[in-house]
Amino acid sequence: MNQPASTITSTDAGQARGVLRPAFSEGEFQHHRQLPSPALAGLVAHYWHVAWDLRGLPAQEQATLPHPNVHLVVGNGQARIYGVHSGRFMRTLQGKDRVFGIKFKPGGFYPFYRQAVAQLGNTSIDVSACFGNEGSDFCEQILAADDVQTMCAAAETFLLHHQPPADAQIDRISTWMTQIEQDRNILTVEDVMAIADLDKRSLQRLFQKYVGIGPKWVIQRYRLHEAVAQVQAGKTLNWAALALELGYFDQAHFVRDFRKLVGMTPGEYEKSLG
Repeated sequence: MNQPASTITSTDAGQARGVLRPAFSEGEFQHHRQLPSPALAGLVAHYWHVAWDLRGLPAQEQATLPHPNVHLVVGNGQARIYGVHSGRFMRTLQGKDRVFGIKFKPGGFYPFYRQAVAQLGNTSIDVSACFGNEGSDFCEQILAADDVQTMCAAAETFLLHHQPPADAQIDRISTWMTQIEQDRNILTVEDVMAIADLDKRSLQRLFQKYVGIGPKWVIQRYRLHEAVAQVQAGKTLNWAALALELGYFDQAHFVRDFRKLVGMTPGEYEKSLG
């Protein structure tokens, strides 16, 4: 196992964003993503599975940038529900292990939780706190599964069994979030107010209740995700021009926010990727 072997597979779940170092320098690493069935597509973004083999090798730090999503994660003998994390998420990988997760769409976890998702910000709860003993049973199913397809099938069955009544707000929020992510002209909370046709107070309240974080945070994180993706793509970048393109008034503010989130300046991050 002298050569690194990194595999990222996706069954139409789109390009993964936010992993600061997509490949290991040593060892084996696998990242699989799979879409849910149409019945759950309004609530679930995708299922994911990460496996690594670093036996006989030094532990490695895996850093992931935050998304406005709730995750149900099964690993290390337990299942926990993680709210939106405001900073980058750090995990030390060592030995041989695997983790399975359900990434809910922004707002998609609220119908299961029925409480303000902002309560879960920067923290996690045991799966049983939301799903009772059936959540614990689901955890055991995933831990006992032999392959990722079995895990995804178990997750489908579990969520369909607990599928909540339709909530019209979910589709509205999903539409807004897609627009925020894809339309670079959306740079302020006022821009989101315009597409949502809501006043600022109502918009903030809705985001805290369903998404778990405010619209200003969402805008900034999506723009910084775009910056990281461009650096990873190996493009020759003009930082001042990129800052303006992403809605910053000057390069200094862009660099400050990038360093706060990523842990290094854009130039330092570019060099770290080799």
